Amino acid sequence: MIEVSQFFPDDAARPALEAASLSTVAQGMEASRILVIAYAVRDAIARGETVTPFTVGDFSPAQFGVPPLLKQAICDAVEAGQTNYPPAHGMPQLRAAIQANYARELGLQYPLDSIVVGSGARPGLYSIYRCLVDPGEVVLSPAPGWNNDNFCQLVGAEHRVVHSRPEDAFMPTAERLAPHLKGARLLVLCSPMNPCGTMIRAQQLADICDLILAENRRREIAGERLLYVVYDQVYRMLAFGDQQHHTPPGVRPEMARYTIFCDAISKCFAATGLRVGWLVAPPFIAQKVKALTTHVGAWAPKPEQLATARLLADDAAMTGFLTGFKSQIRARLDRIYDAFQAFKAEGLPVDAIAPEGAIYLSVYIGLQGAPGLPDVDAVRMYLLEEAGCAILPFAVFGDTENTGWWRFSVGAVSVDDIDACMKRLGVALHKAVPGQSRKVGQ
Repeated sequence: MIEVSQFFPDDAARPALEAASLSTVAQGMEASRILVIAYAVRDAIARGETVTPFTVGDFSPAQFGVPPLLKQAICDAVEAGQTNYPPAHGMPQLRAAIQANYARELGLQYPLDSIVVGSGARPGLYSIYRCLVDPGEVVLSPAPGWNNDNFCQLVGAEHRVVHSRPEDAFMPTAERLAPHLKGARLLVLCSPMNPCGTMIRAQQLADICDLILAENRRREIAGERLLYVVYDQVYRMLAFGDQQHHTPPGVRPEMARYTIFCDAISKCFAATGLRVGWLVAPPFIAQKVKALTTHVGAWAPKPEQLATARLLADDAAMTGFLTGFKSQIRARLDRIYDAFQAFKAEGLPVDAIAPEGAIYLSVYIGLQGAPGLPDVDAVRMYLLEEAGCAILPFAVFGDTENTGWWRFSVGAVSVDDIDACMKRLGVALHKAVPGQSRKVGQ
């Protein structure tokens, strides 16, 4: 037996030549700050510590199971021997089901050549960056936002951030985007939004689309490369109350020429681990994504693709699942929102935006600068240690301006977990604000 670890020096002892052997991209690559924090929280829970994990945008199967039809259909496909390679751009049954679903639910009739299936949303997103953006070109996205900086680093793009405001529910506006569009190759939008749990309004989106259409008309005359919108709508079925999901082609049909949809079963069906996602794009772009997929093999497993096709084709099964699923998510978000409204009524420096969609809540906790809490990391650790409340600051989503805002994610917690944590959190908040007297519920 050869113990090979003797040949692998640790980071501190690694010769400079070995480190320099990595590619430039690998040397600049960083792990997701979101997952670094989330994994530390997971380890704390494994040690038996009392922690309520509001960190990762995932679902605990103990809290949220996948639709029964989806589970059964996967088993059926395996039993039927559907375990070999699928086509690189997806099973024809699934692509047809996606096409029909977009026509029914979004009012958009796309050709089949526009649809490419992959192993969740991330490979598709990366493929768009790789297929459309050259090194040094600009990718524009609102902040807070999800992982765009990492994708930009991987392809050598310049990431240009436009900060959003709480008064706009952290959604981008045409006014704030307009000065930054010139020279950009991608504008990345998400609704319902991760991390904020808010949704873009029809007029808000229409105003942005008008800017893009005008910019591309200018570019066509000038012979410049066009500007495309990546529209992440993986939470599109999780809209609450009277909120409506809108799309760029839905408000301005000509935007179909410039819009690339990113979608998946991951969030809307609590199926994050089943890895089925897709892009819907202009066919010439979809063909290049398909070609890239043939090289990296990032296709979704065949049984899961066939099962997803069955689910998307069964409106009754989807509606039956989503009704209960959305109710449970909303109950959890409302529990946190109501608790923060009570904290606010007590005079504590907190606030929250009412839930609109997805599995997230935007919460303001104004503790930074209080005694012993000089920065956002100190506040995060204080809330974790004093209240067992594990949350993510907007800073990990690229937002360096809206200090004090945090994301709560409810996919891995029960209502009882939330109630217990909110009690601990109330005590911790009062402790951090010396002299604060209770006005409600003393």
